[in-house]
Amino acid sequence: MEITDSVSTILSHKGLVPVHSVAPDTMVFDAIKLMADRNIGCVLVMDGEHLLGILSERDYTRKVILQGRSSKSTTVREIMTTEVICVTPQHGVEDTLRIVTESRVRHLPVKDGVRIVGLISVGDLVKWVINAQRSALSQLEAYVAGGYPG
Repeated sequence: MEITDSVSTILSHKGLVPVHSVAPDTMVFDAIKLMADRNIGCVLVMDGEHLLGILSERDYTRKVILQGRSSKSTTVREIMTTEVICVTPQHGVEDTLRIVTESRVRHLPVKDGVRIVGLISVGDLVKWVINAQRSALSQLEAYVAGGYPG
């Protein structure tokens, strides 16, 4: 594990994790229930294979709760974020961290061409960096102790 690794490396390390999605006409209540049931912070809004937007807990709190709307009578289309920032499998971990920081987003769909191949969260990135730093520290300790080959 290294900070110079790519998003594809993180995705392969995570294994086959389903990317949950809903249709744009889904009621917000049903989308939030899915998120609660799956213990996830967002769902992609898809029309077939086409990414239309993303619905996050932040969208829900700011566009339903704070505006006095009802989640049972509001569709996902009405509150989803439509300007979705995506990364590719080739994006580096460091660059992806910069994107989430500067864009103030917690989730990034991963697109290979037009196809969604995964979802990376800020938690995934932070965990990767922490593990990479632990690995580098262990290697340095082994080197200093004289046990490092080469």
